Amino acid sequence: MTQARHQPIALVTGASGFIGPALCERLRTRGWQVRALMRRPVPGPWDTAVSLDLGRQAIPDDLLAGVEVVFHLAGKAHAVAERDGADEEYQIANVLSTRDLLAAARRHAVRGFVYFSSVKAEASASEGECAPSAAPLTPYGRSKQDAERLLLSGDGVEQTVVLRPALVYGPHPKGYLAQLIRAMRSGWFPPLPDTGNGRSMIHRDDLADAAIQCASDPRAAGRIFTVTDDIPYSTHHIQMLIRQALGRPEPGWSLPIGLLTLAARGGDRGTRLLGRRLPFDSEILEKLIGSALYDGTPLRRELGFRSQRTLQDSIAEMVATTP
Repeated sequence: MTQARHQPIALVTGASGFIGPALCERLRTRGWQVRALMRRPVPGPWDTAVSLDLGRQAIPDDLLAGVEVVFHLAGKAHAVAERDGADEEYQIANVLSTRDLLAAARRHAVRGFVYFSSVKAEASASEGECAPSAAPLTPYGRSKQDAERLLLSGDGVEQTVVLRPALVYGPHPKGYLAQLIRAMRSGWFPPLPDTGNGRSMIHRDDLADAAIQCASDPRAAGRIFTVTDDIPYSTHHIQMLIRQALGRPEPGWSLPIGLLTLAARGGDRGTRLLGRRLPFDSEILEKLIGSALYDGTPLRRELGFRSQRTLQDSIAEMVATTP
């Protein structure tokens, strides 16, 4: 009689988010049994789904039973405008959840723990530079850095790895890219000049592949890796790709930087006077024309990771799946 092959179990927290389904699907195609953790169970590419609000609810004793690797995606995402009490919310969702999960992993002798952090756990990057591992500037970034330290300062889990993804793109995009696509589709968003800025990005499928590789490669243990596709994307180039996907011609003009700066300063003053944030201000302008470049060289050089997707070959699907 042929003995059934052992099927390793992976726990994926935050499985129903933007990155989770791609990770779960890839794990299953590689022979893993996936136990998905989320606040509200929904159907997806996993074998079982568990409902739990990490950081606020106690972890059931059997949640990590038999689990070989934890992929910890769950947490509170970065918000452009931080509300009062944001520090506490980030600490609960990002730090306490990691502490509780790590303690449970130790009790159940889990072999690996891959934590999805953020480049916001570093100081801000400037054009042409990689951000150093210094004090982050936002409540979100501080909470992510605190969680990283919890994970890497302890023992009891053999393979602990921290991944800091750059801006993640893919079908059904969120945040910055989704807003840009909607604004350009509506026709009111003006073409921006080529300022020579650059933003680091990574496709979510490539990020999932990097996480699975880091879970098993002993060279990744105890390390922090920034994950990018090694291409600096300028806002001007991103707009060009979106226009091509929308089937629209290239305009023969662009909005002057000086005019954008004046509009942003007006938004800053309006926010101070009205007590509420206006749609356009200096922070939004910085996101559009500023740089956020990060160095993914160590992951490529030391582990041989190579991204397979680029924004150019993904943008049509992203535009088509943006409502």
